[in-house]
Amino acid sequence: MDYKNINDDELIMLIQESSDEAKEALYIKYRYIVGIYVKKYKKVALSLGMDLSDLNQEALVGFSDAINNYNNTSSLNTFISLCVERRIQGALLKASRKKNQVLNDALSLEHIYNCFNSSLADIISDNNENDPLTKLTRDEHYEALLNDIISSLSNTEKDVFYLMIDGINYQDIANILNVSAKSVDNTIQRIKNKVKNIILINS
Repeated sequence: MDYKNINDDELIMLIQESSDEAKEALYIKYRYIVGIYVKKYKKVALSLGMDLSDLNQEALVGFSDAINNYNNTSSLNTFISLCVERRIQGALLKASRKKNQVLNDALSLEHIYNCFNSSLADIISDNNENDPLTKLTRDEHYEALLNDIISSLSNTEKDVFYLMIDGINYQDIANILNVSAKSVDNTIQRIKNKVKNIILINS
């Protein structure tokens, strides 16, 4: 059978009947989509310490999910693109969370974050003489305070925060979370306000 001349719907039907040849035909036709999204997120993946072969594997899993779950509500290439990108986004989020498991490392006030070329202390500081961050760095309850800070963040805020401190820029964070850059900026402002409020309460 010449699979090159069979349309997508027929190939999907054949795949549902366990045709490996039909699946291979669709992969050959749409494998460029995997390449597009692996290239799009390559820099972010590397900055999170994720191996490119793992990134490519995640994209292929997304491709397979798309073929297995396609329901004709949109064009196949659009659906594949959606599934591949979402799979990659999820893998990058997971890599970021794993990288920042250790609370003290994740919230180190003195660590220099490349995307801002400054420390967390500088990012959230008001830069004045009475800045409570000055006291915080000497506070014997530092670790407890860090726990208060992280526990105050919503899941979305934690995702943004961990990506931010990994050096991921606003636009890449927006791409990973599938939101606008403005939404990311608003979330970061909320994070800053929460951190400042907690510091003030404990100062």
